[in-house]
Amino acid sequence: MERTVKIALKDKKMKGNRKMLSSLNSLLAEELTAINRYMVHSEMCANWGYLKLHMALRKQAMDEMHHAEWLIERIIFFDGAPTVSKLNLIKIGKTVAEMISNGNEDELEAVRVYNEAINTAREVNDQGSVELLSMILKMEEGHVDWAEMQHSQIEQMGLENYLASQSGIQVN
Repeated sequence: MERTVKIALKDKKMKGNRKMLSSLNSLLAEELTAINRYMVHSEMCANWGYLKLHMALRKQAMDEMHHAEWLIERIIFFDGAPTVSKLNLIKIGKTVAEMISNGNEDELEAVRVYNEAINTAREVNDQGSVELLSMILKMEEGHVDWAEMQHSQIEQMGLENYLASQSGIQVN
């Protein structure tokens, strides 16, 4: 009986389009990479005493975790296998300015690949994926806006004043 069940599961037809599943797994690698980058940057900022920046980066890591979770759910819905062992190159900044720049570059790339994936979902007539990916895309655009605001603040305040504002400690 067990042998029959295993064979039946193995022969089960996949619900999802292969091109869409490949796209979803590629996006999953982007998200898993971003989680790692944001967590490392967050902990570095905590270690340096930049508590506000630590919490902001930690929140972004949590956002990326939700994105990864939603992508995994979608892949499984399609009877696909989520690839959780693949990461892209993780660019760890050595300074706060590098961290923000690296994050912004990666988020701009995420916006680009989410737009491509949305086009793929439309091509294969997958409205559910279009809706999910559009929701995530808007969140990724929010991350780009955040990084651009940080760059503007550094430019306007100077790096030292910016960093002092991130410590959570009042400067007299």
